[in-house]
Amino acid sequence: MATEEVSKPPALPPYRQMIMEALDSLKQKEGANKTSISEYIESKYKDLPAAHVNLLSAHLTAMKDSGELLFIKNNYLKPGTEIPPKRGRGRPRKDPNSLPEPKKPKPAAVAPADSKTGRPRGRPRKVNPQPAPNGLEGVFLCVSPLYDVTLRTVV
Repeated sequence: MATEEVSKPPALPPYRQMIMEALDSLKQKEGANKTSISEYIESKYKDLPAAHVNLLSAHLTAMKDSGELLFIKNNYLKPGTEIPPKRGRGRPRKDPNSLPEPKKPKPAAVAPADSKTGRPRGRPRKVNPQPAPNGLEGVFLCVSPLYDVTLRTVV
C-alpha cells in the first residue's frame, strides 16, 4: 500500500478556547450574547461542524455551571471585578446592626370639611318609619275586581 498524505483541515481549537477568544475580542462591557459569540466564531473558523449551534450552547451552559463564565441579563461575561453585584428579587433585608429610625410625629387630625352640597359623605343612615297619624297602622283597603270591598290587617 502506498503511503499518501491526506491533507486534513487544520484542527479546530476546543470550544472553550474559541468562546474565551470571542469574549476577549468583542470587548463589550456588559458581556456578549450567544448570537454575537456564534457570529464571531463562524467568521473566524470556516470549517465548523454542522451541529455548531448545539455544541456552542452546550459548552456555554457547561462553562456557566462550572463558574468559568457569568450569565447576567442574557449576556456571558468573564468573572472579574468589573461585574455588577447580583441583586436578589424583592425588597432587600434590613441590616440587623443598624439603629432603629426615630418615629415621625403624626400630624394633628383635621376635621373633615363639609362638601360643597352641605351633605355628609357616604350613604345616608336608615331612618325609622314614622307611625301613621290616625292609628291606622297596618290596615289596608282592598278592592276586588267584583267591587267587593274588604279590609285586611297586616301584622
